[in-house]
Amino acid sequence: MGFASSADRYLPPTVQQPVKVLVVGALGVGKTTLVGSVSEIRPLRTEETMTEAGAGVDRLAGLPDKHTTTVAMDFGRITLNDRLVLYLFGAPGQRRFWNLWEGLAEGAVGVLVLVDTRRLEDSFEVLDQLELRGDTPFVVAVNRFPDTRRHSEQDLRQAMDLLPETPIVECDARDRTEAMDVLIALVQHASDLSQARKAAS
Repeated sequence: MGFASSADRYLPPTVQQPVKVLVVGALGVGKTTLVGSVSEIRPLRTEETMTEAGAGVDRLAGLPDKHTTTVAMDFGRITLNDRLVLYLFGAPGQRRFWNLWEGLAEGAVGVLVLVDTRRLEDSFEVLDQLELRGDTPFVVAVNRFPDTRRHSEQDLRQAMDLLPETPIVECDARDRTEAMDVLIALVQHASDLSQARKAAS
């Protein structure tokens, strides 16, 4: 994919609202891929080769071609319109890196949770962490892999024990348009919740 030219790497003066979004999910669900597919700047990646130190710790079942992992964060930027820009922070999926979440999540308007339905159980602990964080809005995005089976929204919602108001969307994290759509859905969900809270107060 092509990246922005040097003249386009800086935000236009019309931007009024920078928005921080956190992208989370279990190991190998496509967080780095999604950030890279939408970022208009060359994304910052902190991937390292997986070593024997992670053997028996990282769950690699169903990931035979997984040889690298994010150890700090992924970072990207996407300008949605002349006033709104998203800063994307992709968090590592392994439990041993979850202490980084606190800093990465600070100031985030919402969280995009990527899941792989072939290994749905790997996402349960991630969702539990979000529930512990409290009132941070989140959207669950099912990343479609080539051999992903289709499931009804009702079945997915029940399997992940999601509240009725938590949006579930689908995407191919490699597809820029689809990845942007799920980010827009997250921003809209966060905005709707914010307005509802203000109206109730």
